[in-house]
Amino acid sequence: MIAFDKLDLNLIRVFDAVMQERSVLRASQRLHLSQSAVSHALSRLREGLGQEIFVRTAKGMTPTSFAIEISGPLRDALNNMSNALAQAASAFEPHSVSRSFTLAANDYICATLLPQLNRQLAQAAPDIDLIITPSTRLDLAEQIDLGCIDVAIGAYRSVPDRLRTIPLLSQEEVLLCSRQHPLGTGAVTLQDLVRYPLAVVSLGGDGEGALSGYILERGLARQAQMYDRNALEQALAQAGLSVRRQIVLPHFLALPMLLEDSELVAIMPLPLARTFARTLGFVVKPLPYPVARQQVDMVWHSSNDNDPAHRWLHGQISAAANAIVNQQS
Repeated sequence: MIAFDKLDLNLIRVFDAVMQERSVLRASQRLHLSQSAVSHALSRLREGLGQEIFVRTAKGMTPTSFAIEISGPLRDALNNMSNALAQAASAFEPHSVSRSFTLAANDYICATLLPQLNRQLAQAAPDIDLIITPSTRLDLAEQIDLGCIDVAIGAYRSVPDRLRTIPLLSQEEVLLCSRQHPLGTGAVTLQDLVRYPLAVVSLGGDGEGALSGYILERGLARQAQMYDRNALEQALAQAGLSVRRQIVLPHFLALPMLLEDSELVAIMPLPLARTFARTLGFVVKPLPYPVARQQVDMVWHSSNDNDPAHRWLHGQISAAANAIVNQQS
């Protein structure tokens, strides 16, 4: 049987909801989760307890005798925790709270937004830890549903109703090259993009579950290609050109080393390009074709809407994004 100190309390919430609703569908609606997330949680709890807890019948989810035996004490425990948190919520003081938040973000967001956010938290909440997990993980939406990820930051084409979202940044794409590169001075043309090899970043998106550069999972469509591939290809096609050679990377971290003392040029979001230019001496150039601005959003589960700690965190992230915008304006 699973040890208490290793028990995920989110599984108990799911168990209690199914006990009361006797239906995976109604429990998922009550918890603002997908049906598959509820079913997955029940499977994890069953495996952890080493006991059957529900039997699917024509009348719905019928609890076993073991489930009936533990349901009362667990519901009392959930109510006690809810009351305790409600009392603590009214007196939330970030400067004296010790806890952690888990954020999902790629290395671009970490390099641009995280330094400012860290400075804010160091002053306002020195005992609050941040745990950063990759936003590229294939189970991102499920992890948000299960409460394992508090906030996800990235570009999203569609967000399901059970999740909340607000815009953080509006970014454009630019070209980056070393200061010694032939394109370090003067304007960049389409012919230059054919003459010199090009580096771009794609977090996936050409495989299963991908649609037009976005990965669709549980209703959440998140950006996979970190550049406007269609705009580049259309501009080159209209000019009768094609890219000479590309390096497609899964992250931005290797770009500075690749660009240094190289013919390589890279397409990337302007905030990160400016960071590389300021800290490493690279040159930022406008692209020679029109590219739509890309919006970066913050996403969280609606179940956290009334949690003052989460609302405070959302405010801190928004303030960090605004500071970046003001620095670059």
